[in-house]
Amino acid sequence: MKKLGVIHYNFPGYSFADFLKYASSVGYGYVELQISDVWTKDIDNPEKKAEEVRKEVESYNLKVSALAAGNDFIVLDPDVVKAQVERMNRICVLAKILGTNVIRTEGGSPKDSVPQDKWVEAMAGCLIRCLDAAEKNDVKFAVDNHGYATNDGDLQVELFQKVNSKRVGANMDTMNYRWRGHSLEKIDHFYEIVAPYTFHTHMKDGRGSLGEYRGAALGEGEIHLAYAVECLKKAGYDGVWCSEYEGSEGSDIGYRKCYEWLKANV
Repeated sequence: MKKLGVIHYNFPGYSFADFLKYASSVGYGYVELQISDVWTKDIDNPEKKAEEVRKEVESYNLKVSALAAGNDFIVLDPDVVKAQVERMNRICVLAKILGTNVIRTEGGSPKDSVPQDKWVEAMAGCLIRCLDAAEKNDVKFAVDNHGYATNDGDLQVELFQKVNSKRVGANMDTMNYRWRGHSLEKIDHFYEIVAPYTFHTHMKDGRGSLGEYRGAALGEGEIHLAYAVECLKKAGYDGVWCSEYEGSEGSDIGYRKCYEWLKANV
């Protein structure tokens, strides 16, 4: 049975229930949730909220594939590190309550206080401090190639090897490497080296880089999606194939197209 999922992102005008209803009606079996779905400044008891959300998700015959943490681990100040680690440790509990063992993890935002040659050290330091909570709650950290810092497969592998834990790997976003400016040939190389570490995916397509980037439904962009799938399967990936759509058509149309591509190609 193919594990096909959709991220709770880019659904303007949809309530949470609307999103779940849509995902289920299209045929998706999994949803990736954002931390804001269960924990915001207005939610005093996120653990209780997570229990409620899980029941709502399951009422649509869906499961949670991953919980996006929205963390920032490019930090070196001890107090900031402590705060980020404590926050992530609680997110480990929330992920377990939701029924997923994958936390989609940000690398972090570049900042003047952390030189670029310290990025891996900073991220690894935070991740290592979170391993006990990950072990206790049986969850894994899928570091996303998102934004500027971790959108480089070589850096991701360096990070994974530095942490050296079975609980730290990747969320492979198939388009983000291109968005960051890498050539199609370089991206194929990243697919090859990151696939063995991959816990979760964002199957995404499009064209161009940075300001020229334009999203597209799966199979309608320029990246070599079939090769990404080949690399993942060769590496033994058995996780969720999670669609993410940033094209110009309505999300209802775009995500339906993505589902049909996944159904036919993974």
